[in-house]
Amino acid sequence: MRKILLFAALFSCSYTASFAQDDLMDELDKETKPVKKEDVNYTFKTTRLINSSTIESLGAGVLDVRISHRFGNLNQGIGNFFGIDQANTRLGVDYGITKFLMVGIGHNVLGKEDDGFVKVQILRQKKDGTPITLSYEGGMSIQTTPTPTLPTTDDKWYLSNRLCYFHQILIARKFNDLFSLQLMPSLLHCNLVDSTKFDNNIISLGVGGRIKLSKRVAFTGEYFYRFTGQDNNYQGSKTYNSLSLGFDIETGGHVFQLHFTNSSGISERVILGQTTDSWGKGEMRYGFNISRVFTINKPKEFKKS
Repeated sequence: MRKILLFAALFSCSYTASFAQDDLMDELDKETKPVKKEDVNYTFKTTRLINSSTIESLGAGVLDVRISHRFGNLNQGIGNFFGIDQANTRLGVDYGITKFLMVGIGHNVLGKEDDGFVKVQILRQKKDGTPITLSYEGGMSIQTTPTPTLPTTDDKWYLSNRLCYFHQILIARKFNDLFSLQLMPSLLHCNLVDSTKFDNNIISLGVGGRIKLSKRVAFTGEYFYRFTGQDNNYQGSKTYNSLSLGFDIETGGHVFQLHFTNSSGISERVILGQTTDSWGKGEMRYGFNISRVFTINKPKEFKKS
């Protein structure tokens, strides 16, 4: 009987030790396995802040049809109905190729300008991980206005005269549910400017942000400071840094953007290099952006369901 009791005691101890060892190994496995850090989403609600782009990208297979509208200067008075009688419109179509890659094209009424861009998301902010989201955007535009009258018949007007290129690094951080901030180092190159003494390359730094005021309303703003090209003129007028302030209003899954800006155009060519109005002189205009999103190519998980 003693032998049986001794054997049972030894078996019980070894069985308990085995379970303890398994529990210990499970804990070690949990510690050694890398924990997948969660992405920080909705730094901004749309791919555009006001005039400039944000770090946000469209999902794969998503098409965004976007209409951007700018009226004339408010200080024109009742004669032009405070700028409403004058307007500039950009119609754009953006498409998400992958989760991190999107492209877009657009047409601007002002200057009869066609533009295109590509945006790539390089880093994504993560909770307790990567502190920022980093994207690159590059594009070009071409003006389709009639060929100007040249001084002599021997002079030639080249296609390259119509082209501008831009590059932007978009660096953003969502600090909390109420506040997001973005920096936008930018380079604009125009092949042809009004004078040989003006800069073809304009280097600027943009800063933009979003402050959530309520569940559906947010205050937005953006400003571009130019390090070069500050003395450039456009069609005989002095140029200024671009400043825009506005509100995002979320309704039914869509975001309507209402704002005031001193930039008459909606392309990087105008925003960064050809803004001829000044807030200091009361020269600002009302505008809005409206977009409609369509899912063209559904992800595999939705196709199966």
